[in-house]
Amino acid sequence: MKHITCIDDLRMLHKRRVPKAFFDYADRGSYAEETLRANREDLQQIKLRQRILVDVSRRDMTTNILGERSALPLILAPVGLLGMQHGDGEIHACRAAQAAGIPFTQSTMSICSIEDIAAAVDKPFWFQLYVMKDRGFIKALIERAIAAKCSALVLTVDLQVIGQRHQDIKNGMTVPPEWSLSKLVDFAIRPAWVAGVLRGKRRTFGNLAGHLKIDQDITSLSTWINSQFDTTLNWKDVDWIRSIWPGKLILKGILDVEDAEIAAKSGAQALVVSNHGGRQLDGAPSSIEVLPEIVDAVGSQTEIMFDGGIRSGQDVMRALALGAKSCMIGRAYAYGLGAAGEAGVAKAISVIAKELETTMGLCGVNTIAEIGDHVLAV
Repeated sequence: MKHITCIDDLRMLHKRRVPKAFFDYADRGSYAEETLRANREDLQQIKLRQRILVDVSRRDMTTNILGERSALPLILAPVGLLGMQHGDGEIHACRAAQAAGIPFTQSTMSICSIEDIAAAVDKPFWFQLYVMKDRGFIKALIERAIAAKCSALVLTVDLQVIGQRHQDIKNGMTVPPEWSLSKLVDFAIRPAWVAGVLRGKRRTFGNLAGHLKIDQDITSLSTWINSQFDTTLNWKDVDWIRSIWPGKLILKGILDVEDAEIAAKSGAQALVVSNHGGRQLDGAPSSIEVLPEIVDAVGSQTEIMFDGGIRSGQDVMRALALGAKSCMIGRAYAYGLGAAGEAGVAKAISVIAKELETTMGLCGVNTIAEIGDHVLAV
């Protein structure tokens, strides 16, 4: 890890160590990947203002996220199938986040179950929810998150219809999965990855295992999932979830001011400006493009989190300068997990933290609260 200097180093190592189908699942986006590219390109267009001869000896990156102290304005976002990037991937990622003093969000579509993670870590974590047609199952899933003492529920609201990801189809990440000689060879030349996954607690969707009354394999579960995403999902369902969930609620997938205004009145404590990492509506604006107008519209009413293209501490600074209170990273830590398990996730967090600390110093600020649009070059 000592020669890893940036998130792109972890990405390249991840690409070498994990089979192509699972690397591409984490790395790629939907359709022509215009929005995936825009997330990165638009962040990079924002220039930072260098300041000199300012006393920056007291730099402190701690902040409050949903009223809880966090060592960084950073959250590990929900990422599906982490356990296929590295055996017990969700547990390793959660441990790394908790060691760093930041929140971890478990995906509904994780390999480890809620209970698997809760038994393996010392502190509460966040749980991300997809609402499916089977509301009885969703109610039970929320109740399991309550029993596990999850400290926040992240409701993803932008997946009623699933965007097509061309590379997943090309790689045979279809329902049912397609197998080929090339895929078997790809697995065989990565024995460390195979051994790690085989040592893991599960190799299917842990939160869904036991729900179906048929053989619990990845094919049958995937078939059920594909039929379960609900196109009727609407704001009344948010009210229903609030009636069950007693804790903090976050709405993830807000990309429009009108939606943000409704979300701010929904009873949720926070919203995440996000386009699902460029994996849903291709041709949608980048998350950073719409962040300022959403902050202007509802930033005084609810906590604004940012998700979309963060690869560095400089990116975190850009999002905070435009009004976000904290940032989620997904691919950045998934690269670390695939590269080196828990140590890789810890490295991804530390890389971004060090870059943010340095950037704060060069921009002349000592605390997260001091960061505003004055740190941007006009």
